[in-house]
Amino acid sequence: MHNRIDQLTTLLQQRILILDGAMGTMIQRHKLEEADYRGELFKDWPSDLKGNNDLLALTKPDVIRGIHAQYLDAGADIIETNTFNGNRLSQADYGLQEQTAEIVTAAARLARQVADEFSNQEPGKPRFVAGVLGPTSKTASISPDVNDPGARNTHFDELVEVYAEASRALIAGDVDLLLIETVFDTLNAKAAAFAVGQVFEEDGVDMPVMISGTITDASGRTLSGQTTEAFYNSLRHVKPLAIGLNCALGPDALRPHVEDMARVSEFYTSFHPNAGLPNEMGEYDMGPEEMALQVQEWADSGFVNIVGGCCGSTPEHIQAITKAVADRAPRLPRVPDHRMHLSGLEAFNA
Repeated sequence: MHNRIDQLTTLLQQRILILDGAMGTMIQRHKLEEADYRGELFKDWPSDLKGNNDLLALTKPDVIRGIHAQYLDAGADIIETNTFNGNRLSQADYGLQEQTAEIVTAAARLARQVADEFSNQEPGKPRFVAGVLGPTSKTASISPDVNDPGARNTHFDELVEVYAEASRALIAGDVDLLLIETVFDTLNAKAAAFAVGQVFEEDGVDMPVMISGTITDASGRTLSGQTTEAFYNSLRHVKPLAIGLNCALGPDALRPHVEDMARVSEFYTSFHPNAGLPNEMGEYDMGPEEMALQVQEWADSGFVNIVGGCCGSTPEHIQAITKAVADRAPRLPRVPDHRMHLSGLEAFNA
């Protein structure tokens, strides 16, 4: 593992690395039904399982393996495990909370197998696996009840337990790094980062961590109210390998926030936007060439170290992005200024 980590950090200094695209978008292309999600393992499960994409690591592994391979064929250096909902809180929606670790480890092993196959075929282009820790279906700092601002449907300690279990399951599947992504609530991300640090210390593990937040709309803030710089200040103590943004917006609307993150970050930056905004049918209309052109401008501006795609993106998008940034220089992380960096909803730098 340490050899792979060394390779990853060396490559980040040499060129812009490519992250994969959307998993859910590609799963939808297979038009899977309830029976596909159940498979033989869960054919008698008492609740509906259609839509639980993480479960496909156990019931339709060839589908997930094939999607990973398509993204690697398209040029991805890093593939993400199919574990966006691979945590006890999210799996409880299907009554599968006790199967969470099994599902997550199976997903990680699938990604590892495919990445290793491509690395072995092309030793000069090693491939890496990011173990995804999604935001969970709960929020620690926002009330789910408009009539009770103090109400919460989870809390920090519960999230730490949930993220620790998921982290250990990903590590058991031999991932190269952990990716805390689609952060809409910074307190959830803090719980995830704390859990990951705790697992590393207790289990004697050391691997890179990436963090990716989500600017939810034109307000330029996360769902829990922070600006890009405030989000960065809240999590810079984790010393991630890379920090950036993903989801919610297309590359056009995300650009000013990409610039903000590139301006303030002492670490590598990572961005994987949606393929535009969904239309009235919930589909994404931004084509590969248009998306690649906008991401190329980010690279020309010196904003990026890792780029990929989120909702609506496909292997065609990733292939176009790969070509668009192939000869662009990677961003140089900002030199630490040793000032005090604080945050509430906005940043305060003294």
